[in-house]
Amino acid sequence: MPIEYATTTHEQPWWDRGLLVAGVDEAGRGALAGPVVAAAVILDPSNVPRGLADSKKLSAKLRMQMRAAVLEKALAIGVSIVDNTVIDEINILQATFRAMHESLFSLNALGEPGQLQVSHVFVDGNRFLEWVRPATCLVGGDAQCASIAAASIIAKTTRDAIMTDDVHQRYPMYGFDNHVGYGTKQHRDALGMFGACSVHRLTFLRKLLP
Repeated sequence: MPIEYATTTHEQPWWDRGLLVAGVDEAGRGALAGPVVAAAVILDPSNVPRGLADSKKLSAKLRMQMRAAVLEKALAIGVSIVDNTVIDEINILQATFRAMHESLFSLNALGEPGQLQVSHVFVDGNRFLEWVRPATCLVGGDAQCASIAAASIIAKTTRDAIMTDDVHQRYPMYGFDNHVGYGTKQHRDALGMFGACSVHRLTFLRKLLP
């Protein structure tokens, strides 16, 4: 199937008034292991990368190409990583909200002297914890909204690198370089053989492990 590219339809009314917006998305919410990673991106209205789309619909090679384009052209990028121990402590929904808020704060985009000022936030999904700027939730936003698509690419490529490099090197027996922590058969079989390791979300494994 052809890739459905995101557009700037949601951003344009704000840009037409000279206002900046941010897009926010997360990666790893449904995984059995590893962190949840959120990214926030402020696109440059005059230099939007071409080819932005839902990161899950892009090949690994194309995701990395688009990551480079976003890093080069975006006005600001914020990333937050919330690890599995925090996810177990406060639950995945609250951990996702925390990661999203932290990624937004790391943009330094609240309008202080010398900083960018964001007037609105577009969030992928149907729920968002109130922040200091108004926000619009868009279900499937990573396929619709260019700012969210850019954030999804940064979040996924950041998390994939953590899981395929650092985590896989420490625990090669689980195959994290293939499934990046999601509940594939390979991962479930490895859990049955080796049990959980330090990066597993224990609250996610209650039905899989004694």
